[in-house]
Amino acid sequence: MDIATLIGLLMGFGAIFGGAALEGLHMKALIQPTAALIVLGGTFGAAFVSFPLPAIIKAFKDVKNAFLPPKIDHDAVVKDIINYATKARRNGLISLEQEAQSARDPFIKKGISLVVDGIDPQKLRETLEADIMAYEDNTKHSVEFFEAAGGYAPTIGIIGAVLGLIHVMSNLSDTSKLGAGIAVAFVATIYGLMTANIICLPIASKLKIRMKEEVLRRVMILEGLIAIQNGENPHFIEQKLKAFVGAH
Repeated sequence: MDIATLIGLLMGFGAIFGGAALEGLHMKALIQPTAALIVLGGTFGAAFVSFPLPAIIKAFKDVKNAFLPPKIDHDAVVKDIINYATKARRNGLISLEQEAQSARDPFIKKGISLVVDGIDPQKLRETLEADIMAYEDNTKHSVEFFEAAGGYAPTIGIIGAVLGLIHVMSNLSDTSKLGAGIAVAFVATIYGLMTANIICLPIASKLKIRMKEEVLRRVMILEGLIAIQNGENPHFIEQKLKAFVGAH
């Protein structure tokens, strides 16, 4: 569990509702189902129009990565690559065939298989880089979906406020309720801003970080396998890959 995500959500919503309570604002004034329906429905409706259905489904599935991040241990990647390098240096590249069969990670499995097959190093780089680019492009859709939703939410909130004001202005006969009606109308604006700045945009940022971590892992594997194919010293390979971890 990513504790930072939970703390951030609790802190964000707690600061807003807690600050409102300290100002003496009754919590019932901030709980408006109609405003929530307008903002959430309008925001994600606009986002649905902007993206194809498969990208939308994947975006909602990827939300879990903001709370339950995949385990990526860059030090373990370095250790595995060094083990492969040592084995290949002693027994030849063909000795890695068993590693390719037992590897659970599809990217590592594909990379080692290509190395064992004796593919040209340049072709190996091009093939694995194409895989990395495909992963990055696919994952970017999830990031862009929530970024788009975060952009739409404040505007939809204003639409909700305007609709509320229209309702208020159509009932001016009872002036005693005018102030309360206007206050309720502006709750939609608050919902729009909270949806954008506490939910959608932060989730997009967290997914972008997850994507960068996975891309770094794959780049490390790529560079390690090419170094193995070139017959480089395992110690030198280790230093090269640790530079990636240090930069990260």
